[in-house]
Amino acid sequence: MSAPDLPAGVERREIDGETRLATRGPPVYGEPTADGWRAWDPGRSKLGGMFELGFETGLSGDETVLYLGAASGTTVSHVADFAGPTYAVEFAPRPARDLVEAAEPRDRLFPLLKDARTPTRYAHVVESDVDAIVQDVATRGQAEVAVRNARFLADDGRLLLAIKARSEDVTAEPETVFEGALDRLREGYEVLETQRLDRFHEDHLGVVATPR
Repeated sequence: MSAPDLPAGVERREIDGETRLATRGPPVYGEPTADGWRAWDPGRSKLGGMFELGFETGLSGDETVLYLGAASGTTVSHVADFAGPTYAVEFAPRPARDLVEAAEPRDRLFPLLKDARTPTRYAHVVESDVDAIVQDVATRGQAEVAVRNARFLADDGRLLLAIKARSEDVTAEPETVFEGALDRLREGYEVLETQRLDRFHEDHLGVVATPR
């Protein structure tokens, strides 16, 4: 079976002698570049890992995206390179400063210094009916965050979620954590695909879902 197509604007390019996932844009985290393309390191990006593992993300390029847990902008800067308007939610002030810097040359990337657990605080800014929510929030209650933010997602939109087991419970078995998170997630979403991300991110589960 052939791998799913990558979104327009995401390609496999020869960079530093290796074929790498890449987007076009200014570098952000010291990644190698070639001819305007910047390597997308799946070991530093859950979404990059999902692309490398062949997830059916439903992304084709130019989508409106809400990114929850943008941190310093490593992954969301790649997303903004190929997507349309990209709203990047990050609560911690220090990484948010780096996020703002990553956004400066990207007119489609909009940093929001907000807490993803309280979407009412940015509902006046984020468009309704976004095409995709990408979530990488390293906190307890990751599925709850996804359910609370489902209000922004179009009926046929996609949630692309990375669940970090150790952020939920450092003592529990990851599979137990994932099962509990998926149970909560199914209260607001239909889960389309799940796969462990351990090749790139230990004790993480990648999830693709759509609103119920």
